[in-house]
Amino acid sequence: MAELRPRLAFALPVLLTLVLAACGKDDKAAAAGGAPGGGMPPPEVGVVTVRPGDVGLVTELPGRLEASRVAQVRARAAGIVQQRLFREGSDVKAGQPLFRIDPSTLQAAEATAKATLARAQANLGQAKALAERYKPLVEANAISKQEYANAVASAQAAEAEVAAAQAGVKTAQINLNYALVTAPISGRIGRALVTEGALVGQGEATPLALIQQVHPLYVNISQSSTEVLNLRRAVAEGRLKRAGDGATAKVILEDNSEYPQPARVLFSDLQVDPTSGQVQLRAEVPNPQGFLLPGMYVRVRLEQAKASNAILLPQQSVTRSNQGDTVLVVDAQGKVAPRQVKVNGEQEGSWIVTEGLKAGEQVVVDGTMKLQMLPPGTPVKPVPWNNGAPAAAGAKPASAPASGAKPAGSAAKS
Repeated sequence: MAELRPRLAFALPVLLTLVLAACGKDDKAAAAGGAPGGGMPPPEVGVVTVRPGDVGLVTELPGRLEASRVAQVRARAAGIVQQRLFREGSDVKAGQPLFRIDPSTLQAAEATAKATLARAQANLGQAKALAERYKPLVEANAISKQEYANAVASAQAAEAEVAAAQAGVKTAQINLNYALVTAPISGRIGRALVTEGALVGQGEATPLALIQQVHPLYVNISQSSTEVLNLRRAVAEGRLKRAGDGATAKVILEDNSEYPQPARVLFSDLQVDPTSGQVQLRAEVPNPQGFLLPGMYVRVRLEQAKASNAILLPQQSVTRSNQGDTVLVVDAQGKVAPRQVKVNGEQEGSWIVTEGLKAGEQVVVDGTMKLQMLPPGTPVKPVPWNNGAPAAAGAKPASAPASGAKPAGSAAKS
């Protein structure tokens, strides 16, 4: 015992020093934001702040491009094609010569019509002179009134023959002009349907080429009559507001790329196609460079209505199941609770939520895997969500857009 006393006297100050050092570490950990007693800090979750507003309901529908104007170039005069005057696949102007048909027979017909007119004019002069010579004679009773009446009738008949001959000359000139086939409209012309030396215009107007006006183009859009009926019912009940006339639309090409020029909706058809049950809509899309071609299949995203007091949420924040759609909401104490919501469509990678949330509430977007590993009721630390990127110090909480815009960082649906 006597030997242990000096050792204990030396060890007690060392143990006291170690205890004080451990207490100092606990105080530093608590000052650094850790849990009391050295526990882990609350886990961080990315959230967006709910801010309701009007959100456009965008519908994606199939469509087919069509030329805004189409004209068939036909031979209206009979004869042999002598020359093609255009380059196939080029742009032509209205009135531009396209084909030349052999005009020899038409020129002969014009000459015949002019000769007939000259003969009719000569007969008219003779008939008028005779009627004028008989006029004073009938007044002097030198000839009978019947002879004078016959002379006047002959003069009137000669005038009619002159008018008919003039019409014949005009017809012959028109037919002669048809020997030079011109473009009826401006646009892009395709391949020639006949070659030089072909006999055309025999009994019918032979097709020679096709001209299509490709700037602008029409987009013929098909929509189910059921969707149209549901949309009109929702507007009538006040759940949705109809988008304004002349709404714009986005054209998605076959390779899932977006055409840079927006389309303008022109009208919706007044009847349903009985064979397909579809309603046709038409939009107009500019095509100044001729990039789009008639007949191409496209998809059109158009806004047909607006949802009032709606929210756009990133799709990853909403859990969809047969029991309904839910989100995780962080309350003022930092506790997370599920909330039932109503989704009314999708827009560019975000869900449109119309019921279940209030302005200012925080919805969890990122960090749900952490919550599954925590006991129920464990508080969390909400931080602004920026698509996985760390938020800058002092940044305002991220919010769901309220004007139909795409949330920050959400991927556009192709």
